[in-house]
Amino acid sequence: MDKKSKRIRQDIPRREKKNAEQKRAHAVMGALRAIHSAASPDSMAPADLERQRKGQDLLGKLVAPMLGMSWEPFQLQGMPCAWVRPERGHDRRRVILYCHGGGYTSGNLGYARILAAKLANAAGCAVLAFEYRLAPEHPFPAPLEDAMKAWDHLMHLGYGARDVTVAGDSAGGNLALVLTLLLRDAGRILPRALVLLSPWTDMTASGPSYQERRELDPMLTMDYIQAVRTAYAPGRQWDIPTLSPLFGDLSGFPPVLIQVGTNEILFSDSDRLRDKLVQSGVPCRLEVWPDMWHVFQMFPIKKAAQAVDAIGDFLLGTIG
Repeated sequence: MDKKSKRIRQDIPRREKKNAEQKRAHAVMGALRAIHSAASPDSMAPADLERQRKGQDLLGKLVAPMLGMSWEPFQLQGMPCAWVRPERGHDRRRVILYCHGGGYTSGNLGYARILAAKLANAAGCAVLAFEYRLAPEHPFPAPLEDAMKAWDHLMHLGYGARDVTVAGDSAGGNLALVLTLLLRDAGRILPRALVLLSPWTDMTASGPSYQERRELDPMLTMDYIQAVRTAYAPGRQWDIPTLSPLFGDLSGFPPVLIQVGTNEILFSDSDRLRDKLVQSGVPCRLEVWPDMWHVFQMFPIKKAAQAVDAIGDFLLGTIG
């Protein structure tokens, strides 16, 4: 066999692996579109909500749970929660409180399990996921109350605030920021760090990316943003800090890692948040991932694995 033929034969498994990865990514993309996309502002109708929430279940089935992780569901005063723990040895002194995304109108433990498992593996510690109440049935401030309940549960278990990292994607990133604001304003000790994946920080949608990147974004639309914010906080001013933490006082916050893709209408939410944190004297790292979309870390692709590894490196750097 000549060298050219041998090289072609060696390339076949790589091409097959790449094709399989692309097929998985397309399948997950379809499920995420079903969750995040909205054809019109009336998409919070019961039938549309049911479709979006079923998309969460489909997504959980498409993305296989990570091997080597235990899944321990329980009820916290009626709120569904779950521990995700590495079955190998892990740091029992540290924990991550994970706030799932879904526009505050969808999301469940099955959806949360994907990123919770990836975070647990990258950080080498347990992750607590919780299923907060959803709008429009349970609008603002119900998710904030549930996030505080989960935080207080960790404190009651004996974790110190500085043992806890709060992580969140999309609306979960919003929730992580607002939880930290509430803790700070109550004079309580803040988490060790925040990890925010494509966080939704500006419900006014005033950043330039909402218009400039709308043709690039395969996941989110302005119709969707308008629909979920109205369902979550009807009749409210969008610029109050408990809805748009971008406009709050962020002084005294712990170190923050933000990851965002270039192909997101929410890009400005991350870019402007970084600027606000730096101006407030808060250590912040913004990672911009080229050609990536909203919460790409969920996908079974190489860049997602690299981004999650970077989260692990960041968290190791905040310990000590």
